[in-house]
Amino acid sequence: MDKQLPQQQWLQAVTAYAQAVNDYVTQGRAHGWDHLEAPQAAATEHLLEAWLAALQAANRPGVDDQQRRAFREAWPPAHHPLVPLLDTHGQAISSLLLLDDGSLLARIGMPYEKGQVVRIDDLGITPVIGVEHFGRCPGRRYFALANAEGVRVTDGWGGRQVQRLAWPTGLEGLPPGYPFEPFELPPTPTALIPFPDGQRVLLVSAEGIFLLTSQGATRLLPQQARVLDELAEGSDPDDISLGLSMEHGAVSADGRLIVIGEQGSRHLVLDDQLRPVATIGPASEYPHFALFNRTGDQLILNACHFYSGATLAVRVADLPGLDTDYYSQDPLTPQVQDGARVYAAVARDGEYIVGDAYGYLRAFGEDGVEHWQHYLGSTISAMDISADGRTLVAASHAGFVSLIALDSQRPAWQIGTGAHGEVRRWLFWKGWDKPLAW
Repeated sequence: MDKQLPQQQWLQAVTAYAQAVNDYVTQGRAHGWDHLEAPQAAATEHLLEAWLAALQAANRPGVDDQQRRAFREAWPPAHHPLVPLLDTHGQAISSLLLLDDGSLLARIGMPYEKGQVVRIDDLGITPVIGVEHFGRCPGRRYFALANAEGVRVTDGWGGRQVQRLAWPTGLEGLPPGYPFEPFELPPTPTALIPFPDGQRVLLVSAEGIFLLTSQGATRLLPQQARVLDELAEGSDPDDISLGLSMEHGAVSADGRLIVIGEQGSRHLVLDDQLRPVATIGPASEYPHFALFNRTGDQLILNACHFYSGATLAVRVADLPGLDTDYYSQDPLTPQVQDGARVYAAVARDGEYIVGDAYGYLRAFGEDGVEHWQHYLGSTISAMDISADGRTLVAASHAGFVSLIALDSQRPAWQIGTGAHGEVRRWLFWKGWDKPLAW
């Protein structure tokens, strides 16, 4: 093997490992895992210098599509060979949208990092000036664009501004008469979700979850009742933590339901007037993620424990008055996925696709039947799907952005069980002069 060219060694190693893993999974699912030994990847670290030189050459000005395809065929994408470089170069892509014109919008870096918003299209990668965070309504029409001055809502990407909303002061929803301190800086959005009317935005942040309107902000979490309980127990206001961990939220496509949660609460469902609808106990230790299905009549709720987790489902029609405890066996909240700690997910007709902490995209039906899995590598940090459900884009903490044609053909180098083919991958790596397309 050492007499082969570096790209031949890479191609053989990556393809052989993918085939071995896929065979291992097939055998394990069919006959059990007890007597199987997990495949080991061939050594490829000595090939990284040649890989990087070839990648840089494929991204030089003037390189045409045929040359880029030739590079990709000779050096097929893989995660395992790049592991030695990830500690130095890897970084999360915290937000990702697939726009209707086929271009991508991405925020490079974690929400709490300075980061950068970029637009990715056939012409290259362009910084988006004046926008630090973004989000889109479930109906794909309205966008929330945020910077230090506030949150703008536009009708379409690049469309007219329909609303401008101020950041919370930090005192919203806190008992008056106590020396609570306002925010020194605006909250850092984990998610910005405009409502389908374009007039309100759900702000999810570690500093609190708020509903932003033209009349001001309303605090949804932490709830005032919890703060009052701590004050009644004699806690000093300075010692009451108002911060959240694993904060998350979702808005139904019709705007009538809001789902919120964080590490220390059950899953909470509110109506559009912020009245309680349901309180649902998680299927694992810590509530972590929420998503409505494509038709809007079902909701999935994920909770995590370390790098694993569990996801339950509930029909929207069953939500009013629903009140379940942790690990409930309530038939109205069946578990539909076991094992995934979900940071990002999308829905298409009859199917959920979730990204887990181990680098897998996992698809399952609304009935909980597993459909397929697809390996990208490192924790999946952001995802989006096209309106027609045919194109998926996923990003990871390795600094990858992957554009995937669903229901197409799985290439020989792809680890996974579904017929899906990656079309393009971008590497947004720390320490590089520019991102590179693979």
